[in-house]
Amino acid sequence: MLTELVELPGGVFRMGSTSFYPEEAPIHTVAVEPFALEQHPVTNAQFAEFVTATGHVTVAEQELDPAYAAEPGALVFTPTPGPVDLRDWRQWWRWVPGASWRHPFGPHSSVAASPDHPVVQVAYPDAAAYARWAGRRLPTEAEWEYAARAGAASTYPWGDEEQPGGVLMANTWQGAFPYRNAGFGGTSPVGAFPANTWGLLDMIGNVWEWTTTEFCGHHRLDAPPKSCCAPAGPADPGISQTLKGGSHLCAPEYCHRYRPAARSPQSQDTATSHIGFRCAAG
Repeated sequence: MLTELVELPGGVFRMGSTSFYPEEAPIHTVAVEPFALEQHPVTNAQFAEFVTATGHVTVAEQELDPAYAAEPGALVFTPTPGPVDLRDWRQWWRWVPGASWRHPFGPHSSVAASPDHPVVQVAYPDAAAYARWAGRRLPTEAEWEYAARAGAASTYPWGDEEQPGGVLMANTWQGAFPYRNAGFGGTSPVGAFPANTWGLLDMIGNVWEWTTTEFCGHHRLDAPPKSCCAPAGPADPGISQTLKGGSHLCAPEYCHRYRPAARSPQSQDTATSHIGFRCAAG
């Protein structure tokens, strides 16, 4: 069963930020046409229905070029024993043969007990293929940010406090990254946290989400990056798409990107244990 679509009005908003990371600048005015966005990220159960119906084989499950000298698999977050240099992401990410959407942490893991969690270990072509099967599409970066803000101009969709009144508003890292976490420790069921004022769930935290907008180092007003329908062909490792929303691995000292304005690059052929997606229409 497909996720319910939330109809969103068109409008004009101020996109970007100058308060956190350079790639979020400059702040600029963007007009968005009316469209619809799925209420929550695509879940494991929904992606399984797609795979059953189509026989789709994800990028993480496909045989690799012999030049890589590695088995099919994906990147899996692995907590460190203690503090590490946060400038080196290789300290906490490792390539795990056999990791895929069915087995997000490797062959001995399973999504059987988490059907209502966001699907992960899906590369850009996998998300695009699901969207085509559903008769939908992936959102642009501007659409995604507009929807996440839900008319607000604050740091977070709910205001300028990260945890208003001490209430945790999204699934993000709670502790010292990357070795101590008092939060979920992974994905959470969709809808475990409050919706934004437009009724959208998990726009912040839980999983990063693919958009159709190619990434560049900052918002370019003279020549905006391409943003259109996702290609039906294979992934291009030379192209990075823009991810939005942050994930359960985002922490203030390392990745304060659980905000609508935040953005991150990811090559089209990469699948990880903290990237998912949702579809749009219209």
